[in-house]
Amino acid sequence: MQISRATSIGTVGKIRVVALLVAALLGFWPAARRRVQGALQSGIGAVALASLAWTGHGAADEGPRGLLHLTADIIHLLAAGVWGGALAGLLLLLAQNRIAGIDRTDRIALAHRALAGFAPVGTVAVALIVVTGLVNSWFLIGFANISSLASSLYGRLLILKLVVFAGMIGLAGLNRFKLTPAITARGGALVAGAMRSIRRSVALEASLALIVLGLVAWLGTLAPPASS
Repeated sequence: MQISRATSIGTVGKIRVVALLVAALLGFWPAARRRVQGALQSGIGAVALASLAWTGHGAADEGPRGLLHLTADIIHLLAAGVWGGALAGLLLLLAQNRIAGIDRTDRIALAHRALAGFAPVGTVAVALIVVTGLVNSWFLIGFANISSLASSLYGRLLILKLVVFAGMIGLAGLNRFKLTPAITARGGALVAGAMRSIRRSVALEASLALIVLGLVAWLGTLAPPASS
């Protein structure tokens, strides 16, 4: 079984490398085909991201249990990738003081459309992260180990990850229900203030996302409570 799993990890690793190389090469497509390029890169990137599930705990189980765990891992990765990728794009958009050929009013409108447009997608992504996170916790922790979770390093790191994740959800809610509507509901200097506020909020949310990634990487080196 160890040989089989090592072989599958090696195969998936090769697929990931090829996918990333193809995605990079697509960056040389002419600007006229930018929309098709973006769709292809997103799809290929999703394949590369989903392949990481085969290097995690979900690939160690067998049968229906293993299929459920692996599927939950893949959905978890893709949903987190959508959220994290959108944060990076929004942060880049909000950080640009000037965009060639677009005046200030249009830039504010562009930022508002991007933020408002991502809101329903972000809600679905968060819901999927929460649901698949619960499924993974069931496999990795087990209900019997919940009460003693804080007694292990794995448990303490997981609790910290959940706290940071809750902070991200809070900031996402603040952006969606308060700061984004304020961009168009106000005028003059108040709009500039609202833009600064949402820029800081998205930057903080992205920073928390990096902390979560670091904690996930650390947790991946530790044995979960259910394995002991």
